[in-house]
Amino acid sequence: MDLHGIDLNLLVAFDALMAERSVTRAGARIGRTQPAMSAALGRLRGLMKDELFIRGPKGLQPTPLALDLAQPVAQALTGLQRALEFTQTFDPSTSTASFTLGLSDHPTFALLPSLLGVLREQAPGVTLRIRNFIARDDAIGMLDAGEVDLTVGVPPASTARIVSRPLFEERFVCVVRKGHPTVHPPLDLHGFLEQSHLLVSPENDNYGVVDAALARQGVKRRLALTLPQLYAAPALVAQTDLIATLMEGVVAASGHAERLCVMPAPLDLPSILFALSWHRRNDVHPAQRWFRDLLASVPHRAGLRPPAAMA
Repeated sequence: MDLHGIDLNLLVAFDALMAERSVTRAGARIGRTQPAMSAALGRLRGLMKDELFIRGPKGLQPTPLALDLAQPVAQALTGLQRALEFTQTFDPSTSTASFTLGLSDHPTFALLPSLLGVLREQAPGVTLRIRNFIARDDAIGMLDAGEVDLTVGVPPASTARIVSRPLFEERFVCVVRKGHPTVHPPLDLHGFLEQSHLLVSPENDNYGVVDAALARQGVKRRLALTLPQLYAAPALVAQTDLIATLMEGVVAASGHAERLCVMPAPLDLPSILFALSWHRRNDVHPAQRWFRDLLASVPHRAGLRPPAAMA
């Protein structure tokens, strides 16, 4: 297809029609009258040689071709808008920029309240959108696709196009409910192995860092429960006789710390590092640089443990 014959306004109209599924609402979305939107749809149909949208009981229904076009058109318009908005200076106090941040579960609880407080003080007009991810390498896919500006989680696999900056780290502790019938501090390895254990595995594995450490000593623990929800674990431990090995910050942020007995783990367990990651294409953008620096300041404000190399 000859791109010289495509009016950019038609792509804007198409994107609005996909979002609203109504000629009238799509026109209101982009500031056009209903006749103008109808004319734009007619031109789009002629250009693509496809109906694109069929009227149905719940509004306009996209054809298969329209569905195929939706994501590429939306990404192209977003990229163009960002390019046109690029400036060499960024004033957070007057900006109405929008940032999309990918967060794994723990940073959502540990960082987001303090981050919102800083934004309210420094950039009240900025909009923040949050996307969740579970597997660490999901962050790479989100950054590659431009779905997020930054991510915070366990550092993804090393790749030249993704840059990471350490933010904070968490150490592991063991928790049982207060008044547990068989666990009393200090906890030794023998007492640890006698318990029924809860394992948190967001990626649905039955083997974690504790199991790896035990395997090096030639022993195993008994897993009574494996679950993917990190922040459900403290509540479950507080109501049962299970023992769990959790990140210290998860226990503190869970709202159940007063019902739990927290003890050092009787194993040599590595700390878990959480890092800020971004795509190298965003390195020099002033708004992106500002947002990265802002995020880097939040762990201290939130009282989180700095990475060992930065302590």
